[in-house]
Amino acid sequence: MGRAYEVRKASIQKTGAAKAKLYSMYAREIYDIAKKGGTDPSSNASLKRIMERAKKEQVPADIIKRAIDKVNSGVDESYEKVNYEIFGPAGSTLIVECLTDNVNRSISSVKAALNKCKCKMGVQGSVSFNYDNLCIIGFKDITEEEAMDAIINADLDIEDIETDNDLVIIYGNPKDSHALKSAIETIKEVEFEIDEISMLPKEKITIEGEDKEIFERLLTMLDDVEDVKNVYHNVEI
Repeated sequence: MGRAYEVRKASIQKTGAAKAKLYSMYAREIYDIAKKGGTDPSSNASLKRIMERAKKEQVPADIIKRAIDKVNSGVDESYEKVNYEIFGPAGSTLIVECLTDNVNRSISSVKAALNKCKCKMGVQGSVSFNYDNLCIIGFKDITEEEAMDAIINADLDIEDIETDNDLVIIYGNPKDSHALKSAIETIKEVEFEIDEISMLPKEKITIEGEDKEIFERLLTMLDDVEDVKNVYHNVEI
């Protein structure tokens, strides 16, 4: 037990450029989810979740509204989610998740960062088999025991559950994310401080010296790529 959840975005500083990218990525994702599942968050659970996350990250309401309005007005854009699996220095691995309307642009930009850091892209599955694709929800004011009772009563399975200070964190199958939150809310209404679908490494490594410098430079360069949504890795930072 104990997956020791970490927030991936710790390396991103809230500069003007970083904020602009954050807002743009949320606008893309909100548009894409609304286009596929409808613009009413009361009937589109995925849209409700992404809108709640955007608000927590202080994305302006106008940006959220414009993304929804684009769907309602019939604007036709197509975004594709693509993952790139990467071998970094000293046994490090990364999964780079992109949301893009131009796959050629995204792969070229990612490869440019890799080339500058002398890292290599692997084939599909060469890295991801060492990661678990999980939904992660975290909340306070309910005990771990109460949460487990609610999960059992809802006939749901989970991968793990842990308590970090006052925060209860549940790891489960991504398809069960909405059902898990609904089960928890049968106890009482809570704010979900963590509500993500993530790729968590099965094992972590520590790297030092020049290898660490190269790895951190690669993270910074990937954060600067327009189409990169998330970067998951196995390095203890």
